[in-house]
Amino acid sequence: MSKPLPTSYPEYFDRYIKLVPGEDLLESMKAQQGIIDEFFEGITEETSLFHYADGKWTIKEILQHIIDAERIFVYRALCIARKEKLSLPAFDENEYTANSRANHRTWNSLCTEIKSVRHTTICLFESFTDDMLDSPGLSNELPVTVNALGFITLGHLYHHKNVIEERYLGKIDYTHLL
Repeated sequence: MSKPLPTSYPEYFDRYIKLVPGEDLLESMKAQQGIIDEFFEGITEETSLFHYADGKWTIKEILQHIIDAERIFVYRALCIARKEKLSLPAFDENEYTANSRANHRTWNSLCTEIKSVRHTTICLFESFTDDMLDSPGLSNELPVTVNALGFITLGHLYHHKNVIEERYLGKIDYTHLL
């Protein structure tokens, strides 16, 4: 299934979908596995607790947010593929993060979890027919298709990887380690 038309998702999510380099949903999901396997694994336990300013999430909290959001986006996709008629609820990412206890987990456990979540995401999307992927539904009272939710999931991860690279990894002060 190719990239969704802008009319098949809320305009807000265009910023995520534009970040996905591929045109095929399943190929793009599988290609992103390298980021999950290598980029996140390259971050140390110490680095994962870094936040670049007061009130900003740590890298651990960002990864937990990616995991939570992927589960929510995929749940929405499942519901819509199964012809759910009700609008699926929004979620407050700041409340979810504040209550995640991500900073009390090991970085390795979070890396293991994102790998597991992505594996099940791929399995679910492989099970969808083209008709299911084209299925429209409502999320937060706004129209969205199953296919669009798949691309939103991918773009969301790319977005946060970029944030980690630009605002976190480039600003860590390692002088205390010298």
